[in-house]
Amino acid sequence: MDLLDFFKLLGGVGLFLFGMSVMSDGLKNAAGDQLKTILERATSNRVAAVFVGLLVTVLIQSSAATDMMVIGFVNSGLMTLLQAIGVIMGANIGTTITAQITAFSLGAYAPLILFIGAILYLFVNKTIVKHVGSVIMGFGMLFFGISVISQAIAPLANTPEFTHFLSNLENPALAILFGILFTALLQSSSSSVVIFQTFAIQGILSFHMAVYLIIGAAIGSVTPNILASLTTNRNGKRTAALNLLFNLIRAAIILLLILIIPPFLDFIASLSPDNIGRQVANAHTIFAIIAVLLLCPFAPILVKLSQKVIPVLPEETRKTQDRELIYMQEGNLPPAVALQQAQREITRMGRLASENLKLSVRCFFEQDLKLAQEVEDNEDTVNFLTHAITQRLVKIRTFNMTGHERNKITQMTLTVSDIERISDHAENIAEYAAQINAQKNKLTQEAMQELRTLADEVLKSIDFCLDIFEHETFDKLDEAEKQEQHVDELEKANLTNHIARLFDRQCDPIVGVIFTNMSSDLERCSDHAINIAFALHEYDFGIKA
Repeated sequence: MDLLDFFKLLGGVGLFLFGMSVMSDGLKNAAGDQLKTILERATSNRVAAVFVGLLVTVLIQSSAATDMMVIGFVNSGLMTLLQAIGVIMGANIGTTITAQITAFSLGAYAPLILFIGAILYLFVNKTIVKHVGSVIMGFGMLFFGISVISQAIAPLANTPEFTHFLSNLENPALAILFGILFTALLQSSSSSVVIFQTFAIQGILSFHMAVYLIIGAAIGSVTPNILASLTTNRNGKRTAALNLLFNLIRAAIILLLILIIPPFLDFIASLSPDNIGRQVANAHTIFAIIAVLLLCPFAPILVKLSQKVIPVLPEETRKTQDRELIYMQEGNLPPAVALQQAQREITRMGRLASENLKLSVRCFFEQDLKLAQEVEDNEDTVNFLTHAITQRLVKIRTFNMTGHERNKITQMTLTVSDIERISDHAENIAEYAAQINAQKNKLTQEAMQELRTLADEVLKSIDFCLDIFEHETFDKLDEAEKQEQHVDELEKANLTNHIARLFDRQCDPIVGVIFTNMSSDLERCSDHAINIAFALHEYDFGIKA
């Protein structure tokens, strides 16, 4: 193999990888947000979750992309670890479809496929057709890349150095290790398996050697997920650990099968006796299916193992409890009982949002940026409760209710939105803490004191208004309105003083933007608070007193 052949090999690999990326992006764009919706709706039914993972991975041709979406959902609390393991298992089967496709000898037709895709992508203005064109174009690149790789590696069969290297891979442990490292380098198990498959078709690899390489590829496939999980919370990291544990145990199971039942590999080879490319693809698929069938019943144990690898902290237990509906119960309850439960649940959510705002204020004034992550986690909890409570309120509305009670449900739904917005503002304030920390010039002492006074009054207003909502002490609404007006006056005074400091050049304009943004966020929290206080007052008429 000379230097030009080596360049051709690199070009073929590059074209193959780029084709995979183009095809994956095209499929995701053509499907829109539906893939995410499908994943979000993966239920606690493990079998359904497996099929969801399989379907999504077949559509986007990337188990890594599916797994990364799953990590994101678990990280944000939209999916549990038990749901995640089902989807991960399905993704491990779905990713084997790539090798099944490439087992067809379509290299001669690749230029035509590429041409058709390019025509659709470049000359048709309809968006969906462009996306389909990019899928076809990526498909053509994929096969054209394989064709180039095949031509480039053909001389390797007669190269003594490469032959010696392959002889070392006859050792299963070394072959598995090479499969892990090669896949970690490419960041794609589909790509590495197809390359091994191409080597086998060219007669450079034996079927048995390719088997050990694809076992290693399955373990190496978790590399992108581990890297992606580094920036997530502990549950996100556990999702990556789940994937690693599943693939390690899968590798152990397959190796045991090969050792205990030597004819096992011969049986797989006999399914396509004259087609080694199909034999490699079949081995890849069968291994994945066997692992899922054997391990699916033990999914809860895998979840517990991941929690051993990354232990559950006390604050995580509290967070899990926070992300459950405590007061609102399922079932066709009497409307009065259901409404009372909803009122208590919404109040609890309001207290969590209030505590999150207090935490973000601490983060800002104490410049403790470690608290920002806690604020973000709490915001995720509030978002989860917003979704869960709203869904339950929609169900309650189907009960046999009076118009009076239906109006109350409507006002409660609006209150949930007001509470969620308070937590959004808390997240903004935590971001201001990071922004001001990064600036060379800081806010003046006077400006900081003004913000602190405004924050204290806003927090007082929120807690007062939540008390009114919880206990329906509407005789205190006048006092709540006076407090809200006081907050408005403080914000106006802050802005007036800020402008004066700008003219006197006491305040840096850049940090001044943070001052005005934070003042605005705090004042809006007070607006939402007064909405909460008035929410259940005279709801029959849909007006505030």
